Amino acid sequence: MRAILQRVSSASVTVDQAVVGAIGSGLLALVGVTSGDGEAEATLLAEKTVTLRIFADEEGRFNHSVLDIGGAILVVSQFTLYADVRKGRRPSFLDAAPPEIAVPLVETYAAALRASGASIEMGRFGAMMQVALVNDGPVTIVLDSEVFKQPRRSGR
Repeated sequence: MRAILQRVSSASVTVDQAVVGAIGSGLLALVGVTSGDGEAEATLLAEKTVTLRIFADEEGRFNHSVLDIGGAILVVSQFTLYADVRKGRRPSFLDAAPPEIAVPLVETYAAALRASGASIEMGRFGAMMQVALVNDGPVTIVLDSEVFKQPRRSGR
């Protein structure tokens, strides 16, 4: 499971000219699911999302999480995070999980965020969405559940 987290001053999702989700300060989470992902990956990604310290303290250091600042999270499903562009010029999306797998896992991710106390807004799965954001910093972080399974590099 993958999430692209963007620290935002504001973000919104529009479907059919109607805003379906909007937040002020917080995180825009673009979330992709691949076959083989399960509830463990969704829960782990949610825990990392809410505890990641990427908001500045009084000294300008990354010391606060989205929970610490009372920020919100806008969750947008994005199967294109699993695009394979190794061959040709058109991306393949064979690694993206089908909706019957992806929908429940994106919902599990959102439920785990809510359970942590975060304020959540959602895009609409499978819809053609227009996502607007003001990237704060800019700060963009990639979370990948496969990377969390790898040992940490030594020497640091």
